Amino acid sequence: MCGILGLLLSDSTHNAASEICEGLYMLQHRGQDACGIVTCGPKGRLYQCKANGMVRDVFDDVAISRLQGSMGIGHVRYPTAGSSHHAEAQPFYVNSPYGIALAHNGNLIDSSSLLHFMDAVAHRHINTSSDSELLLNIFANNLQQTGKFRINEDDIFTAIGELMTQCKGAYACVAMLAGFGIIAFRDPNGIRPVGMAVREYENGKKDYVVASESVVAGGSFSKWENVKPGEAVIITHLGVSRKRVAPSATFAPDIFEYVYLARPDSVLDDVSVYRSRMAMGDALAEEVDRVLSEKGLTVDVVIPVPDTARVAALNLAQRLQLPYREGFIKNRYVGRTFIMPGQQMRRKNVRKKLNAMALEFAGKSVLLVDDSIVRGTTSKEIVQMAKDVGASKVIVASCAPPIRYPNVYGIDMPSRSELVAYERTSEEIAEAIGADLVIFQTLPDLIASVRQFNPSIDTFDCSVFTGEYVTGGVNEEYLNHIESLRADNVKRKMREGGPVTLDGALRERSATGTPNGTDDTVGLHNSWHVS
Repeated sequence: MCGILGLLLSDSTHNAASEICEGLYMLQHRGQDACGIVTCGPKGRLYQCKANGMVRDVFDDVAISRLQGSMGIGHVRYPTAGSSHHAEAQPFYVNSPYGIALAHNGNLIDSSSLLHFMDAVAHRHINTSSDSELLLNIFANNLQQTGKFRINEDDIFTAIGELMTQCKGAYACVAMLAGFGIIAFRDPNGIRPVGMAVREYENGKKDYVVASESVVAGGSFSKWENVKPGEAVIITHLGVSRKRVAPSATFAPDIFEYVYLARPDSVLDDVSVYRSRMAMGDALAEEVDRVLSEKGLTVDVVIPVPDTARVAALNLAQRLQLPYREGFIKNRYVGRTFIMPGQQMRRKNVRKKLNAMALEFAGKSVLLVDDSIVRGTTSKEIVQMAKDVGASKVIVASCAPPIRYPNVYGIDMPSRSELVAYERTSEEIAEAIGADLVIFQTLPDLIASVRQFNPSIDTFDCSVFTGEYVTGGVNEEYLNHIESLRADNVKRKMREGGPVTLDGALRERSATGTPNGTDDTVGLHNSWHVS
């Protein structure tokens, strides 16, 4: 689960870095482990800064001022199968051929065979365990096969088309070819989101932005368009070229983007995330009413688990004509617990993140509305908080169905043993999280809540609910493999003490303002690199 961004400015005298940094702030919810920016300056020189940490930690005014050039790409990262070492911060860069940088959101499911191809056939060294570096080198190798001194757009389209026949999985990518332009492409199933927008000037010039979510376009850009499944987009100072380069495949965007991942003020594949969550609340209200009537239970108040569930909870309360109250106060300085490494750290940070107000709970039968129940860690702590301040009964309603299967397309829920719903009934899930009752949204209702706003989407990737993987190629052996990677990654992060910030590195700059540590072999951590 990551955020990607690309920017090309029409005025070559302006630097893109500050605007890219602003865009990464808007995508911070998609990854809080690491971030990076690569820009392209005069004569095709690339300037790069990337490291572990939040955007605010990595990029200060000095950092931004050193990133020269009117086009660039950026990335915020949360690792799934890969490690958390700073060497895996993105974007990645290769100097041959032509100088290419790439940032990626998603996950490949055929990495092992691709790594063998890179070693045995392409003779390219992959320095990290990140499949983003793997994607970059496959793209670079395909371009190198042209043998040309200078390539054209057709060569790029061909190279990406070949990549899409070689790589299986979910990937939304933004790349930059030194001195040429920005490139974006999306896997044939369109599992992970990416789109683009334009900013037009009176003199006819245009700036272009590419991003994971439309919120990045903000007020200054307009005409947001999705990059279509299997499509490649090339943006240069001469304009935009688009081409579908992959064979036809089932369009199946990940429905969990609408449930949890995306910001409510974004529009993904022509569906407003905000309106889809309103619809989820309406549909969930019907299911809650049915179950409560069946069990002869009543509810005094509806309280959302902040923040993602707020929209749905409000609609649910209105539909059931129940009081809606904000019962939890959120500490804004604690990140999303879903994407924290390890159960122990998540449990510890839930209490730091939320505080229950006794006034809204004491002596009441409470309906807590959450976007989903994944590991159950957060839910268990929240239910206990509600009971600690006097709730007489705690019923949990989830906007999503039970999550029983691993996600293999770039969301950090790969291990079945971590999923509280795995091989459990609703009653057993309620017992596991300490709730009196758990009510789940039905899958048909969830799909209808999103699809009603774009009927052209025939299906969604719902693999975490159904165990059916749209790309194929996911078997027991593969699931065991990613579960072992996840376990190793958690152990590594816990040993390293979690995400690392740049605070110390920024203080270690010399009096001349030159940062320390420019060794490219360690992933350019805390460094400035000119290629």
